[in-house]
Formats: sequence, C-alpha cells, structure tokens
Amino acid sequence: VQLVESGGGLVQPGGSLRLSCAGSGFTFSNYGMSWFRQAPGKERELVATITGTGVTINIADSVKGRFTISRDNAKNSVYLQMNSLKPQDTAVYYCNVWLMFHAYWGQGTQVTVSS
Repeated sequence: VQLVESGGGLVQPGGSLRLSCAGSGFTFSNYGMSWFRQAPGKERELVATITGTGVTINIADSVKGRFTISRDNAKNSVYLQMNSLKPQDTAVYYCNVWLMFHAYWGQGTQVTVSS
C-alpha cells in the first residue's frame, strides 16, 4: 500500500490550494479515504472523509464551507480543495486509508498560509 500526497505549498490568507493523494497497492474504489492534518505542537486531526463511492461522510467544523473532499476512482486519487485559507490551516496534511484494521499514511504535504 502506498499513498503519495502532492499539492502543498505557501499561500496567502484567502487563497486556495488543491491537494492530491494517489493510492496504489489496494483496490482504491473499495475504500473510504480521509485527509488529516497536524499543526506544529498539536495532535493530528481529521479533516474530511469520503466513501469509496464518493460520498462525503465527515468534515471538520473548522473547515466546513471552505474545504471539499472528492475522489476520482479511475485515477486512484483523492483530493482536498481548500479555499479561503487561514493561517490556522497551516499544517502537514496527510492522506489516510484503513485496510484490515491497519491505518496507512502518506508522507504528508506541507501547507503554509502566511502573508
């Protein structure tokens, strides 16, 4: 199982970024996928979860109305569209999947929101 995130970077407050996560080594369309984030000195927190069929089943209150999770099973990819970014969104963002009671993580992608 491999998860590879991309799309992070430095953006000004109010800006947008789209994160991507490519999955391999498992039947991608059969599994829900999640995005988590971890800010310096804080615990990792769940941002959003999407089912294998593309239904969003969870999104954190702190990002509701600004972030959207989606997926393209033909490309074995899940996305996080982030709009109206705030400095408090600064974190390393991780892609996640649970397989056979085991959590798999990508290497993470840094998002920094700063002027």
